[in-house]
Amino acid sequence: MSTKRLEQLKALLEESPHDSFLSFAIAKEYEKTGDREKALRYYLYLEEHDPEYVGAYYHLGKLYEQMGEEALALETYDKGIAAARRAGDQHALGELAAAKLALE
Repeated sequence: MSTKRLEQLKALLEESPHDSFLSFAIAKEYEKTGDREKALRYYLYLEEHDPEYVGAYYHLGKLYEQMGEEALALETYDKGIAAARRAGDQHALGELAAAKLALE
C-alpha cells in the first residue's frame, strides 16, 4: 500500500466527510496492509452512516470471515442482500448470496 495514497484519501475525506466511496477506499487500503482493525472501523462507519452503500457489505463480510467471526459475516451478508434488493443491484445480490451460501 502506498502511504501517500492513504494520506491523500484521508485528506479528501476530511474535505468531504460524507463521501461513502472515500470511506470504502480507505478501508480497502487498510485491508491491503493487513490492518484489519482500521479497515473494520471504516467499514462499520460506512455501514452505520450509509447503510444503502451496497458495495461495503461483501467486503465487510469477507473481513469478518478472515477474523473468524462467521456469525457476524452471515449477519453482514444478510444486511447486504437486503440493501442490494432495495437498490435493485442484481450483481451485488448474487455475490452476497454466493458468499453467504459458501459460508453456511
